Amino acid sequence: MKKVNALIAGSTGYIGLQLVKLLLKHKNVKIKFLCGNSSKGKNIYFYDKDLKNKKLPKIIKFKKNLLSKVDVIFTALPNGESQIISKLLLKNNVLIDLSADFRLNKAKDYLKWYKIKHRAKQNINNSIYALPEIKKNIIKNYNIISCPGCYPTSALLPLIPLLKKNLINSKNIIIDSKSGYSGGGRGIHKKYKNHNLYNSFSAYGVGFHRHNSEIQQELNIYSKKKVNFSFTPHLSPMFRGILSTIYIEINKNTNASKILNYLKYFYKNEKFVKIMKINNILSTNDVINTNYCNISVCKTKFHNKLIILSALDNLIKGGAGQAVQNLNIRYDFNKFNGLI
Repeated sequence: MKKVNALIAGSTGYIGLQLVKLLLKHKNVKIKFLCGNSSKGKNIYFYDKDLKNKKLPKIIKFKKNLLSKVDVIFTALPNGESQIISKLLLKNNVLIDLSADFRLNKAKDYLKWYKIKHRAKQNINNSIYALPEIKKNIIKNYNIISCPGCYPTSALLPLIPLLKKNLINSKNIIIDSKSGYSGGGRGIHKKYKNHNLYNSFSAYGVGFHRHNSEIQQELNIYSKKKVNFSFTPHLSPMFRGILSTIYIEINKNTNASKILNYLKYFYKNEKFVKIMKINNILSTNDVINTNYCNISVCKTKFHNKLIILSALDNLIKGGAGQAVQNLNIRYDFNKFNGLI
């Protein structure tokens, strides 16, 4: 059985820990190194008691020489840091990045939205925005694999097929998303120290959230017309999960049943995208701790308007699980390894 040695940089964050748990179940992966700065010298179970009795290495500081001892490097690091690692990669290394460092196709867009000058411009063209169900046929051609953000995943999975087929109006799309606070990372409690995260609901990044950039980029690629949308994210008083409510106008000679049936057809071979019955009311409770994205098409009082609900776990399907999907595609492993 083919096995790859893996290094996880940023292993103690919410997504990093989730990635460790998934890879522990993966038949084709050996976790060789866990890397961190402030956490170096500690055991990973210090950050998650569920890992107490697992055979895992102690956390060490990332160094260039580690790259010669591994095949795949997962980076769940602050924006900007994966760019540096990408310039150190050896020929046989595969980088699977969970930050935003290679999500945008233009360095100027990265600077605009993330306020950081891209330090590995030469690698942008060598990377792929890897939404597994959409890019599955070409992911294996790349050694720098960029995992989409959690909010964009919830919006792109239902919208890309419909825009590609020209079934919906490309203007006036509204994406209203609610996420558990784990989406903000471990620093969320300091950032929102004056908010009661456990009992309050709040909007943020209104009009200009960074994920606008990758949603726009990918929708424009697949639509035959310029796409206009509004995206507003919210923090909800739960730890994990995303529910996106997407308001669309359908084109002539289209109805809710046609929209639903096309989504079913498009994702008929994709186990991790579930198209539910029409008017099915979704809950994050149905998808947390799984790698599934559930999608529901709902009718409204207007014959030409529909509401699409999209639910997923931001730490798995919107993060670590998607990274494992991309690993399986890149190395031609069983696509369910580590995920079911």
